[in-house]
Amino acid sequence: MTFPSRLPDPQPPAGSANLADILERVLDKGVIIAGDIRVNLLDIELLTIKLRLIVVSVDKAKEMGIDWWEHDPALSPGGSHRRGLGAENERLKARIAELEARETT
Repeated sequence: MTFPSRLPDPQPPAGSANLADILERVLDKGVIIAGDIRVNLLDIELLTIKLRLIVVSVDKAKEMGIDWWEHDPALSPGGSHRRGLGAENERLKARIAELEARETT
């Protein structure tokens, strides 16, 4: 019994794109998927779901004016925003205690 001496070529042909190339193109250009789902019963709208999905790189998103992750306290680096909220919370608690003390006198 003889076996072929040649192994398959590990690289795809030059004309085909691999997954990394496709992903790079998608992130560079961006993909937006939008859709609405409506559930009606006898011409009465019971439920509406609006779906919006944007797949882009961070740089492309910033070009588009999208930067919500920079202002989200859960995603901000170091939690500096959280510390600020904690300090503000303490100031508000002190102010409430001061107002309650005035009210009782």
